[in-house]
Amino acid sequence: MLGIGLIGYGGIGRVHAMGYRDIPFYYGLPANTFKLVGVSTSRRETAEMAAREIGCDMWTGDYRQLLARDDVHVVDVCVPRVWHEEVVPAAAEAGKHIYCEKPLAMDLAQGRRMAEAVRRSGVKSQMTFNFRFFPAVLRAQQLMAEGFVGRVFSFRGRYHRSSYIDPAKPLSWRLRRNVAGGGALFDLGSHLLDLFLWLLGDVAEVQATLETFIKKRPLSAGSAEKGPVDVDDIVLLQMRLKDGALGLADVSRMGTGATNDLEVEIFGEKGAIRFALQDPNWLYVYDVREAERPYGGQRGFKRIEAVQRFEGQVAPDWSQSMSFTRSHAECQYQFLKAILEDRMPSPDVEDGLRVQEVMEAVRLSSELQRWTKLDDMRE
Repeated sequence: MLGIGLIGYGGIGRVHAMGYRDIPFYYGLPANTFKLVGVSTSRRETAEMAAREIGCDMWTGDYRQLLARDDVHVVDVCVPRVWHEEVVPAAAEAGKHIYCEKPLAMDLAQGRRMAEAVRRSGVKSQMTFNFRFFPAVLRAQQLMAEGFVGRVFSFRGRYHRSSYIDPAKPLSWRLRRNVAGGGALFDLGSHLLDLFLWLLGDVAEVQATLETFIKKRPLSAGSAEKGPVDVDDIVLLQMRLKDGALGLADVSRMGTGATNDLEVEIFGEKGAIRFALQDPNWLYVYDVREAERPYGGQRGFKRIEAVQRFEGQVAPDWSQSMSFTRSHAECQYQFLKAILEDRMPSPDVEDGLRVQEVMEAVRLSSELQRWTKLDDMRE
C-alpha cells in the first residue's frame, strides 16, 4: 500500500483529497492500493478538522512529522508557494515521492535548487498540471505527435477568470509577491505555458506586458485600511518557439464575465486544433487534406468526441461529461501508477522548471519592455 501525506488543506488540498477518495472507484482498484495516512496544516487545530473531513487518523501542525513516518511514501504539497522551497527538498531528503502544486517555485533560482534536490534524491515527482489530463487534450497531444497539423505557423491561448474584478476583495496570500511569487502569470499562466511546452516544444524568446489594475485592497473584509498589491492582474505575451512558430497568450484574473475560461488553438500547414475548457468533452480539428477530395470533401472544423475516454476506467461510463475535478484525479492517478510501476512520471519537476524559466523570462521582458531570450535565463 502507498501511504500519502497531504501537506496543506486549502481549496486545492480539498480537491486533491477528493481525487484520492475517488480514484479506486474510477479504476476498480482494491481499497488498500493507497491511503491518505495523515494531513499537515500550519495549525494543529485546522489539521485536526481536515483529518476529520478526509477520514485519516493522523494530523499535525508540523509537516516534518509526516516526513518521519515509515507509512508515508508520497507527500502531496498544497501549501502556498513560499513554502515549496522548504518542503520539497525536505521531502526529497526524507525519500518521499513528491506531488507538487504548480508552479514549482517563487522564482527560477528556487526552482533550480528544488529540481536539483529531487534529482539528487532519486525520488519520483509530479507537478499538478492537470489540464494535460482532459481526454480532449490527450488526444490533441497524440495528433501533434503524429504530425497531424504539420509545420506549426502560429498558436494562441487565453486563460481568463473574473476572480479579482471587485476592488473590495481583500488582500490574501495570492496578492502578495513575497508569498505567492506572482499573480495571474503564476496562477493561470503556468497552466497555459505547460500546455504550450508539452504540445509544441521549447520557447526561444518572449515579449510580455504585466499589469496590476487594482493596486491597493482592504487588509480584511470590510476594512477601511488598505495594503499594496504587488502581483500582476493581467499578462499579455508574445512567444517565438525554437522552431520559429509564433504564439500569443492572454492571461487575466480581471476577465469580467469569465468563470474559468481556458482556450488553446494551434494552426499548421496541414491542419488546426482547438480546445476550450468550457466545452471540455470535445476537441475541434481542421484537416487541410480534405480540400483534395471532390467538392472539398468534408472540409471544415470537426468536433471529435473525447468525453471521459481514459484507458482502463471502469466507472463512470466513458460517455459521461468530463469535469475539472476528474482531471485532477487523473493527474494524481498517473503519478501513483508511475510509482507502482517504477517508471518516470510526467509532468515532473523538470517540466515545472521549464515553465518556471519561461515565467522568469516573461517577468524580465515586462520589466525591460523588450524581447527576452530563454537562453539568457540559463547563463
